[in-house]
Amino acid sequence: MNAKFYRLGVNVAVTHSRLKSTIYALSSGLGKCGVAVIRVSGPCASDAILNMTHLKYLPKPRKACLNKIIDPTTKEQLDNGLLLWFPGPKSFTGEDCCEFQVHGGRAVVTAVLHGLSKLPDFRTADPGEFTKRSFYNNKMDLTEVEGLADLIEADTELQRKQALMQLEGSLRQLYSSWRQYLLENLAYVEAYIDFSETDNIEELILANVKENLEKLAKEIENHLMDNRSGELLRDGVKVAIIGAPNTGKSSLLNSFCSREAAIVTELPGTTRDPIQIPLEVSGYSVLLIDTAGIRSQTVDLIEDLGIKKSKVQAQSADMMILVVDAQYLLDVDNMDLWLQKHVDDLKVRCDKCLVYVNKIDLVSDDQVIRLKKISLNSNWTVCFGSCKVNEGLVDMMRTFEYCLQKLCGNPNFEHPRCSQARHRYCLLKALNNVQTYLEISKSDDNIDVAAQHLRKASFHVGKITGHVSTEEVLNIIFSKFCIGK
Repeated sequence: MNAKFYRLGVNVAVTHSRLKSTIYALSSGLGKCGVAVIRVSGPCASDAILNMTHLKYLPKPRKACLNKIIDPTTKEQLDNGLLLWFPGPKSFTGEDCCEFQVHGGRAVVTAVLHGLSKLPDFRTADPGEFTKRSFYNNKMDLTEVEGLADLIEADTELQRKQALMQLEGSLRQLYSSWRQYLLENLAYVEAYIDFSETDNIEELILANVKENLEKLAKEIENHLMDNRSGELLRDGVKVAIIGAPNTGKSSLLNSFCSREAAIVTELPGTTRDPIQIPLEVSGYSVLLIDTAGIRSQTVDLIEDLGIKKSKVQAQSADMMILVVDAQYLLDVDNMDLWLQKHVDDLKVRCDKCLVYVNKIDLVSDDQVIRLKKISLNSNWTVCFGSCKVNEGLVDMMRTFEYCLQKLCGNPNFEHPRCSQARHRYCLLKALNNVQTYLEISKSDDNIDVAAQHLRKASFHVGKITGHVSTEEVLNIIFSKFCIGK
């Protein structure tokens, strides 16, 4: 039985029983298509080949061969298709595997799956079970499993890059090295505890451990001080368009979408409920949210409720675009203070705010130049334009892209970033344990207690990669996959 079961702390008997069966599922997408891929994995995978084709011997590994696919009991031909044989451990799951590549019609796929169901000890795969078996057979760790899930779900180019790097082991290498480093230093501490009074243990051993752990704590802190950029790139950036009524928020949304996603009228307060539009902007996934105009004097209860929703959207957003009427801004004595007051009223950080001064077509060129000069000396990122005449929108989009890049960054294999809240939680726990060790170990009398915090730190880092985990965590992760993965 795989030793990993013991490290994971899962129900060994149930897990081992499930793994004894051979599983099958459609791995390609549902619906009609040119080619459908049906995957089989488990100890009896070879039976699928020998019983559902006319072959008397297994084909050469990893070489496609064209065969008639037949029903295992009636011997009726179901289709002509390609067959591939992947003997374990050199397969995706680490077990014996085979794939049937057949025509993608529903009737063909259903007939082949029905044929597989007739074979002894064969059953349909659970969601994510192929990947789960790969994990149990040490083909992947949990960060690579999550990278695979993210790669399947990736909508943008940068999401694809980050997910692929994680699948290729960028986070596994980093977190495994930290765990190994913790275990090595823990070994030194335990040696000091066990042998310092009877053997010649170096006097500086605890000082060296202290120096090592201070360095590691700094590395973990730097890794976590990324403003959640990896998570934002993975999950998408929530951007709220905020401003007073009739400043052009809905027009700006429509300009970003290149279509009429929101109703635009001359009447203030047209938008009441938030309108959410998903976009891809230069490889970044963005959820753009148009909101009700915010003002102190409301017309009715419905508008008041809409304004409350706008403030909630502003506070929960990763970034805010504050739309301002150029005519109104001309009467403001101090742009910095005026903008700061608006942002403070919304309880939003100014560093997550991009200001768009709209309707510059309604003021003179000299007035626009004056406003631009004022903005250059301000602490805000300010763009000028007119949604109505499509002026300044290219510069606005360029600045918006720059803000997204600052928020999300670019994927880098050498410097991978935390991509899941689960990783961040475990790392914070581990960091807290390391810092507690450094504090407690100042006194040799408490070294036994301090060592326990190092054990906890290695445990929390191990939870990220799956060296230690629980069945509950595994079920959550693997349930995100489709049946055939």
